[in-house]
Amino acid sequence: MTRVEGGVRMDGQTAGEVLIVTGMSGAGRTTAANALEDLDWYVVDNLPPQMLSHLLDLTALAADALPRVAAVVDVRGRQLFGELPSVTHSLRDGRQLRVLFLDASDDVLVRRFEAVRRPHPLQGEGTILDGIRRERERVAAIREAADVIVDTSALNIHQLANRIVDLFSDDGDARHTVTVMSFGFKYGLPPDVDLVADMRFLPNPYWEPSLRALTGEDEAVREFVLGQEGAREFIDAYAAALHPVLQGYQRENKRHSVIAIGCTGGKHRSVVTSFELAERLGAEPGVAVRVTHRDLGRE
Repeated sequence: MTRVEGGVRMDGQTAGEVLIVTGMSGAGRTTAANALEDLDWYVVDNLPPQMLSHLLDLTALAADALPRVAAVVDVRGRQLFGELPSVTHSLRDGRQLRVLFLDASDDVLVRRFEAVRRPHPLQGEGTILDGIRRERERVAAIREAADVIVDTSALNIHQLANRIVDLFSDDGDARHTVTVMSFGFKYGLPPDVDLVADMRFLPNPYWEPSLRALTGEDEAVREFVLGQEGAREFIDAYAAALHPVLQGYQRENKRHSVIAIGCTGGKHRSVVTSFELAERLGAEPGVAVRVTHRDLGRE
């Protein structure tokens, strides 16, 4: 019989990867679970925290058959859910275990519950907002220790599914995945990013009549942006500054990060810079890079 120690099988094969999907009710756990299934993850819904150790044993013994397993754990587990922080802490040692926490603002969660005409699971005799507040108290420690936090307040189900694909699709031997996201400051800062860079120090192509209708995906805009004083120097310096950060993330077993690149509308300068930065970061050892544009096409 194959023996398992510290998440590594004694026959030399690595145990399967386990993802705990949790967060606020109404924040999109079902959508995330469906997206993970589409990525060929084996998904277990509404698993009590006390069963996680058995799930890890199963994935370790059957790493080839169950290479990636996701367990949805939330307040539906009632009193059992309260043990998730301690259970997760005890299971992390030497194992490929991560926690994805889905969140959204209170007002968005209220609207979502009202739209489906269902009560919050912790609402009791109170209001939906009462239930949300009780849940936030229960999940505070879990959110603090999560590996990946996704705020779904501004995402529809399709956008959330795409975000899950960006974060958890197979990247081969990559130890860390970077999402470089362009955005427009006038639409607000992205709520769930690790680092932000502001490209508004460069002249705005919007004020060039021949470039206004184009985007950072067009060569004419790219040439204009990169031809500005300080543009290439900043991108080169920023990529170099990120080298020790990405290496440190790998040492700390942080598997994902989001680098946001902003300009006024998220259409020109941030898009060009995102592509250029992603190209440079793609040369980092052990790092896989994706590019996404939050606000492109919004105008």
